[in-house]
Amino acid sequence: MKYLICSDIHGSFEACKKIISQFESFNCDKIIILGDTLYHGPRNPLPEGHNPKAVAELLNKYADKIIACRGNCDAEVDQMVLQFQTMADYVQIIEDNVTLFCTHGHVYAPILSSGTIPAGCETASKKIIIKNPAICFYGHTHVSVLEKSEDYIVCNPGSPSLPKMETAPGFAIYQNKKITLYNLEGKEIKSLAL
Repeated sequence: MKYLICSDIHGSFEACKKIISQFESFNCDKIIILGDTLYHGPRNPLPEGHNPKAVAELLNKYADKIIACRGNCDAEVDQMVLQFQTMADYVQIIEDNVTLFCTHGHVYAPILSSGTIPAGCETASKKIIIKNPAICFYGHTHVSVLEKSEDYIVCNPGSPSLPKMETAPGFAIYQNKKITLYNLEGKEIKSLAL
């Protein structure tokens, strides 16, 4: 199974169209959305092409291919217009005996190789203790991260609409125990394997 992983679309129809285009281009089987799908939140500017209704309509065409969790900007009203489940704080997928722990990062925070949690996740109330072999996918910070810590990997695909700390707008691809970060044009940034 090949997964495209993205987070923090924040209602940008322009970013969403590019994500779907890359999903098709890379011939992926599923899309994992790590939250903050429709609303931009009070701390963020309006992203380019802000149109939550159009984002919902486009994503609903792929509802049977989407696995999603809730971000801090997602609300019950969002679930009313989305035809896929998006209100869980995390989703776990077992793929080739590897646990993919997918969360937004505001409730559960991964532990990085430095022993810290990522900046921007400080308010998370629960820390993730990753059991091997596993990969933790999280969003929330809008900063792309891909690092290996002993026998597990931590990955943040960044944000396709509102990237921060000079990271490129982008997404990640997971297949066969390998994760690759890409920018929105499909250029490889970094890759790691378990």
